[in-house]
Amino acid sequence: MHIMIREFHQTSLRGRNSFGVEQHAARLAEFETEEDLHAIFGGGIPDRWSVLSGGNNILFTQDYDGLLLTPVSQRIALLGEEGGTVHVRADAGVEWDDLVEWAVQRGLWGIENLSLIPGKAGAAPVQNIGAYGCEAKDAIERVHMFCVENCKCMTLDAAHCCFGYRESIFKHDLRGRVVITAVDIRLSRTPQPRLGYGDVEREVEARGGTTLRNIREAICAIRRAKLPDPKVTGNAGSFFKNPVVDESVAQQLRASWPDMPLYPAALSGKAKLAAGWLIDKAGLKGCRSGRVGIHERQALVLVNLGGATGGEILDFARMVQARVHEKFGIEIDTEVNIL
Repeated sequence: MHIMIREFHQTSLRGRNSFGVEQHAARLAEFETEEDLHAIFGGGIPDRWSVLSGGNNILFTQDYDGLLLTPVSQRIALLGEEGGTVHVRADAGVEWDDLVEWAVQRGLWGIENLSLIPGKAGAAPVQNIGAYGCEAKDAIERVHMFCVENCKCMTLDAAHCCFGYRESIFKHDLRGRVVITAVDIRLSRTPQPRLGYGDVEREVEARGGTTLRNIREAICAIRRAKLPDPKVTGNAGSFFKNPVVDESVAQQLRASWPDMPLYPAALSGKAKLAAGWLIDKAGLKGCRSGRVGIHERQALVLVNLGGATGGEILDFARMVQARVHEKFGIEIDTEVNIL
């Protein structure tokens, strides 16, 4: 058995979270294989452990006194093909955007709208990442995972992953019980452009029409124009989820705010509001307090202006939630995992 674990003790997490917050972990292990996980958990389950993947959806508010596990294996494998449908496996440590580029290079449709979303492939099903009218669940076939309680490898079909808007079973019933090791996705050789969201169609046309490459480049350009680069300004992308409310509540708000954007929700009788619009209308877009602020081009994004602590960012987020609730009577939940 070939063990590939790299261990770090009392290690800084500053370079391992996209907010660039300075906290420390008592122990951090980078793993490659399921054998590595056997070696880590075989002697017993640590009192406290968590997966720290790309660190793009996490806010550390204190030092982590347990074990953090980081997947580093980056294999992408072609599993098979039938009738234009192509099955692909990506290890948990694959950079999600590298997987999108890999698919686009090979003329495979299905995840191009998810271009430039930061993070690793293993985190995609946890959050059911989504953008521009597309979600990871549209492409995921199954998730491979290591079950910590019995040290066995298991697979879960997409139908049993309880996918919802930024939701999955991995955030609830399986939280703290499994480590995702790989994800199988389904792609297609048949063009399936989805251009009906925001400025996508216009940007694609400006590049010369509907090709896979043009769609990817259009979405990358839109994201870069709207979102700060975490390598330059610490952030975790959208800090808040778009709230889902009863249709009647949405219509009441619409009566007072005719320009309020409304989106259909998965559940009937419900509607999805735009959290960014609510924050903006609460007068907070571009607002700053000390070392934390709201990005001036995208109100959903909180930014570390330099040296902010996780506690300062969290306090600022709570202020934003309170101001939105005061103005609209609407609760906006955090999308970011707070530790």
